[in-house]
Amino acid sequence: MAEQRSEKRNTVSSGRGPAWDRRTWLAGTSMMAVTGTGLMAGVPAVHAAENGKIRLALIGCGGRGSGAVRDAFSVSEGPIELYAMADIFESRLEASHKSLSNMFPDQVQVPPERRFVGLDSYRSAIDALRPGDVAMLTGYAAFRPGQLEYAVSKGIHVFMEKSFAADPPGCRRVIQAGEEADKKNLKIAAGLMCRHSVNRHELIKRIRDGELGEITLVRAYRMEAVGPLGPKPAEIPELFWQIRNFVRFFWVSGGLFSEMDIHQIDEICWIKDGLPISAHGVGGRAVNSVDHGQNLDAYFAEWTFPDGTQGLDVVRYASNCHNHFATYIHGTKCAAQFSGAIHAGTVRIFKDQRIADDNVAWEAPKEQLTPWQAEWKALLRAIREDLPHNEAKRAALSNLAAIMGRAAVHSGQVIGWDDALSSQFQFCPDVDRMTAETPPPVLPDERGMYPVPVPGQWSEI
Repeated sequence: MAEQRSEKRNTVSSGRGPAWDRRTWLAGTSMMAVTGTGLMAGVPAVHAAENGKIRLALIGCGGRGSGAVRDAFSVSEGPIELYAMADIFESRLEASHKSLSNMFPDQVQVPPERRFVGLDSYRSAIDALRPGDVAMLTGYAAFRPGQLEYAVSKGIHVFMEKSFAADPPGCRRVIQAGEEADKKNLKIAAGLMCRHSVNRHELIKRIRDGELGEITLVRAYRMEAVGPLGPKPAEIPELFWQIRNFVRFFWVSGGLFSEMDIHQIDEICWIKDGLPISAHGVGGRAVNSVDHGQNLDAYFAEWTFPDGTQGLDVVRYASNCHNHFATYIHGTKCAAQFSGAIHAGTVRIFKDQRIADDNVAWEAPKEQLTPWQAEWKALLRAIREDLPHNEAKRAALSNLAAIMGRAAVHSGQVIGWDDALSSQFQFCPDVDRMTAETPPPVLPDERGMYPVPVPGQWSEI
């Protein structure tokens, strides 16, 4: 959902970029934690409407967006309704509208005149809202920075799904939009929902209290089957084929690794309470791969933190293989599990370094809310009670850590944090001005295969 941008645009992607570094980020987040309420002094309140009703505009009507609407409705303690919808694909919008209307007939109030279709349809959906309402940006990472900027310019709160940008300049735009949101007292929730897990917060507290000793290693696994992309049907335009199959194309989503494993990478940064200084890794494709898309079949990335400790992420998308979905922590005293299958709040401390069911010293109870519900509960409460709530910067920097790992695997090089943060590389520099007639950013070869990274030859930082 890109747009014909106005002439008044930020210029962060045209210069070297702001001189943010890890120390500046850490200092800033610490200040927010201590003095967040004080930072709101003198900033206008942006509450729900006088009747307390919060309107939602769903921008991106796939399964992820429709699920976010269900989560919002499931935890709201005040009136809330779906008021507008937008998508690039009319069929997907109508399917989502039908499904949500059947489930929530009283809360889905989106007549045909508030259903918008097209690459710039998000503008109309945001324009339909009032201050105090929420724009749900649940489509594609390539378009997220521009959509966020537009919502903030209109004084609208934002819920945005991961990932948040496909490349470093996009990450910087998200950070700048978040800074503008602070000036307007707008709330921004970012879809790294595990940050709202009660069980994970309890384990973080225990880690900070020294229960595991000094953290020496964090390792995450997301090993699950993902089928290959087949050939493009002749009747589907190339550009829209790539957008619809977004995780298969780097320019649309950042690729499967960056789009999906941002959760595991964000967990690593959270556990380490900081940002990495470098990343490197390896990856590859099976020799018999028939995948027409751009992703590799396997990724192994390693981030090094300032104290020398490391976080690892092990990824494999092949079928008929061992699957694993979890995050583990090793300290000098013992180990712990931080996350379970499909982001479940499976949180345990073990008696020693052995990860086993018969070696558990402490285990958190089943969470009452899913992480997806918990993130919505926090956002809606912040709007209704005018509490500080802006996750844009933290989310963008975790996204950048994911981009570092992706670039390291694809290029075969060690990627430094400062190089990534200041990088001007863009997969699609003119994405904000994209129309249905824009030439696709990548094209297939004569076999219908799209460019795949070759370590030692590929560069994306």
